[in-house]
Amino acid sequence: MHRNFTALSDFRLINRRILNDCSASNPSLKINIISSTSSTLSDDEFVTVTVTGVSKPSNDHWVAMISPSNSNVESCVLNELYYLQTGDTAKLPLLCHYPVKAQLMTNDPDYLSCKKKECKKLENGKCSVTTCSGSIKFHVINIRSDIEFVFFSGGFLKPCLVGRSIPVRFANPKMPLYGHLSSIDSTGTSMRLTWVSGDNQPQQIQYGDGKKVTSIINTFSQNDMCSTIALPSPAKDFGWHDPGYIHSAVMTGLKPSSIFSYKYGRDYIASGSVYLTPDSGGECGVPYETYFPMPAASKDKPWYSIEQASIHFTIISTEHDWSQNSEQYQWMQKDMSSVNRLKTPWLIFMGHRPMYTSSSGLFSIDNKFVEAVEPLLLENKVDLVLFGHVHNYERTCSVYQSVCKAMPTKDATGVDTYDNRNYVAPVHAVIGMAGFKLDKFPDTVSNWSLKRISEYGYLRAHATRTDLNLEIMNSEF
Repeated sequence: MHRNFTALSDFRLINRRILNDCSASNPSLKINIISSTSSTLSDDEFVTVTVTGVSKPSNDHWVAMISPSNSNVESCVLNELYYLQTGDTAKLPLLCHYPVKAQLMTNDPDYLSCKKKECKKLENGKCSVTTCSGSIKFHVINIRSDIEFVFFSGGFLKPCLVGRSIPVRFANPKMPLYGHLSSIDSTGTSMRLTWVSGDNQPQQIQYGDGKKVTSIINTFSQNDMCSTIALPSPAKDFGWHDPGYIHSAVMTGLKPSSIFSYKYGRDYIASGSVYLTPDSGGECGVPYETYFPMPAASKDKPWYSIEQASIHFTIISTEHDWSQNSEQYQWMQKDMSSVNRLKTPWLIFMGHRPMYTSSSGLFSIDNKFVEAVEPLLLENKVDLVLFGHVHNYERTCSVYQSVCKAMPTKDATGVDTYDNRNYVAPVHAVIGMAGFKLDKFPDTVSNWSLKRISEYGYLRAHATRTDLNLEIMNSEF
């Protein structure tokens, strides 16, 4: 089983290393790419990358996949400010671009033993110079731009460039892909479908019994990323990859709790954040709001509520003004106070920056936000509060103003059970463990913190009128 290094191990800091040129050490080196679709790549496949002409196999040899194929894999000493914005304070200098993924050549079990030999020089009928080869597989999906594979020695800590493959392109860079469904209201009669394509022309969804709807197209560019002359943004430089065109259309007239089929794309026809920080290295929410449009009133007012089965969700933007005299605060107050708990007995409140976390990262908690908004949660008897921002999982007791008002009990299977029939305070959970690097926990935590997990995963929930069951799914399994 092969392993791709992304946010794991020393590979995460690979573009913080000095890059040397080691091409002279393996003058016969070649990199060949074998695809199931011959000279081009399909939308989703495993390609075999074979490296030949290796003088002496080593366990510090590795191969990186880069895109676009003209990415600069030399050293860029002046990129320090870019990396500091990502929270990375390792020593400089840096590589100019970040590889999409990488693998060690030792994933080929025959590589170190040089079972695959080639004769490069004959003397008196005997081979005097031999080289070795190895093959590894990469999972490749259609990211529209050409890709290239680069062979390094020196491991992830002391990378040394040995050789590059020729660029390989995708057979269908304009193919509509990666459809994403989302609700737009509480009726259950409409759904939004969002997908990505390399084509900027309108496309269609065909669904139900012959219904059609045409897409609205959006995208973003490097110029949309947040940056200043004084503080350049990594999102505009080494962290940039062309997003393609994001298509979105709403399917209406659906019947709740029914199954329908659809196909899409085949037929053609300033952030305003209250926090002055380089959010996500300068992305400042632009890719998120473009890829995943939500049923908010407008882009500059990204708060909304929606009802699904027995749950009323109140979703706010912690990046926009939430102070007591703000428009968003007044909306929060009105939305939660108007919930019909006979119709939707569960009330879940969601936002980005948490009110409770044991992690001590920069800007993890804003006490002014807690002071302004937490009383609304208690006043409206919010059952569960979900936040992200901090990259781990942490769950509290029933808590208010940092004091446990009630503790869960264990059921027969050892699961923590909160009894909200006698409501005293909401339960908070940070569920930011789906991406980037994980945040660790300190040795000492407050007594409101009951469960802490620093592993990649996601939250899965099931609700009835009387029970709300949540479980954390570990992405390693």
